[in-house]
Amino acid sequence: MNRVLLLAVLALATLPVRAQEYRIDAATPAGLRELLRATGEPLPLLSAHRGGAGPGWPENCLATFAETLRHGWAILEIDLRTTRDGVHVLMHDATLDRTTDGTGPVRERTWAELRELRLKDRNGKLTPHRIPSLDEVMTWARGRALLALDKKEVPVAEVVRVITHHRAESYALFMAYTAKEAKEVHAANPEIMMEVMLGTPARFDEFVATGVPWDRVIAFVGHTPTPDRELCRRIVAKGANCMAGTSRNLDLEVLRGRVKPDAAWWAGYRALLERDVAVIETDVPRELAPWLRGGGTPAGTGRGRFLRFVGP
Repeated sequence: MNRVLLLAVLALATLPVRAQEYRIDAATPAGLRELLRATGEPLPLLSAHRGGAGPGWPENCLATFAETLRHGWAILEIDLRTTRDGVHVLMHDATLDRTTDGTGPVRERTWAELRELRLKDRNGKLTPHRIPSLDEVMTWARGRALLALDKKEVPVAEVVRVITHHRAESYALFMAYTAKEAKEVHAANPEIMMEVMLGTPARFDEFVATGVPWDRVIAFVGHTPTPDRELCRRIVAKGANCMAGTSRNLDLEVLRGRVKPDAAWWAGYRALLERDVAVIETDVPRELAPWLRGGGTPAGTGRGRFLRFVGP
């Protein structure tokens, strides 16, 4: 067995045993569109920023993704970089220093070299976990979770190629930062769902001008606990749901130890949902998921067939 394959097997061995798991399986691109469109029904899932890092759980890490899914249904937001030999890997930063025991730019290392490194958790503590390749994650997520791919410096066409190659249009979303990117993705593969940055009326108008159907997008409306409610209403009226990020505000209260994840803390997130936001992108998915679910499985809703709980 060659060294890279051995390291891949060892990495999979570090994944936690799945005593329980909240799984999303839209099955088809049409199913994904149905799951994410605005219907007025509750949407009991969240977006785990960088997969949901925490103590012992590194960001952009397969073991972390599995741990996040033990607590609730999730879109896993992941970041892409490319090695010197052309392998796409998960890494937020352009350099290795903050999140691994390596140093220097990702693009100057080969895939085999990156597989030797260990990932650090949110507090900088070294863990046994390794950097995953994008191909590994695409295979792992099928029938289990949704992925939101932040391309970083990877070309749009290349991310589209990867999604198409894996036939992942039922579970992988392209994160489009501009209307131009959204139009490019839709022209290349109209089955791909997108998370599009639409946090201002001007961005809304730019997207309308592309002609991309609204059932192909979920709209990210910003990192604020008070997004533009009129803008959210306009988006929802088009049939698309809104997503807002809390990593720069509400999440910090728990992460810095100022509050505990209790009813008073949850009230801030509930207020966000009441402003026509359907999905919260968060750095604390494991803490937030039980409040979002309300302890139940939405089997009675139209979306229930896409959401499963596996476990005791």
